[in-house]
Amino acid sequence: MSNERKVLVCVNQLHGREAPYLRRLEAAGFEVVQNKLGRLYREDELIAALDGVYATIAGGEPYTERVFASAPGLKVVARFGVGYDQVDVAAATRHGVVVAMAFGANHEAVADGAFALMAGIAGDLVNRHNLVRNGGWGSVFHKGLWRSTVGIIGLGRIGRAFARRCRGFDMRVLAYDIAPDAAYAAANGITLVGFEELLRQSDFVSLHAPHTRLTERMINASSLALMRPTAYLINTARGALVDEAALADALRNRRIAGAGIDAFWPEPPVGSPLLPLDNILMTPHSTGMDQTAEVAMCDRCIDSILAIADGKSPGAEYVLNPETLPR
Repeated sequence: MSNERKVLVCVNQLHGREAPYLRRLEAAGFEVVQNKLGRLYREDELIAALDGVYATIAGGEPYTERVFASAPGLKVVARFGVGYDQVDVAAATRHGVVVAMAFGANHEAVADGAFALMAGIAGDLVNRHNLVRNGGWGSVFHKGLWRSTVGIIGLGRIGRAFARRCRGFDMRVLAYDIAPDAAYAAANGITLVGFEELLRQSDFVSLHAPHTRLTERMINASSLALMRPTAYLINTARGALVDEAALADALRNRRIAGAGIDAFWPEPPVGSPLLPLDNILMTPHSTGMDQTAEVAMCDRCIDSILAIADGKSPGAEYVLNPETLPR
């Protein structure tokens, strides 16, 4: 088999799993190669692994100008997820590489994870679990979710799915979005407000915005100062949205009550000032990785790879740089 028919599965969590969806690639004549490192590829490692590779099922490894220049046979980066801050899309376009996304495949899973983080940190579950494990008993009253106010920053697919879960707990739902859909908000019991007003009014602030120049460190010392001392921050979006030093300072000094964090900057968060704090609940950027989302995201990636290999479009709504598609 020609090595131009390789697909590299970069998502290290998929190695060693029963993955029947990958058989579709094999049936189409592709050799499937997997990342066996147990972590993300670094740039040099990715360049070495891309030798003779036609397409990748991409995790969070860096797709830089240097990577694309070093992999002339690469034609498709099919992203296992919805974020692409690690992909230089302009460089991909210059090198004729299609960047295909799995939009719509894991938003329900991320919303589940965000709600779980919110409930877990508000209920102080980790500390109470450890109390019982260590032979202790008793507790103090904790924050409830029912009829509290949640502020959602970013009302896209994930933000909307998260809002539905909050409405199920009879929560008052506020939202801020740079391009708000007023009709959708009105129809679904969501009140659109400004950024600062959302911070001031919310018991819980949940981030569901992409990482852009405008959103980078949008949660900083100034914005944290607007939040209530009884409020909680939830971030299942991108770590770059939060100034971690400022958040750590606010948590350490109880200027806000707590935080549930799934996304860090950088990742993994070695040496982060957040790690030793007792009023934070942390997960390893994994809220969107339930088993249903795994299959849906991989199927979407494989659909894109097979369509492009057959000279077809996988659907312009899934492609960041449609000018690279075969005509």
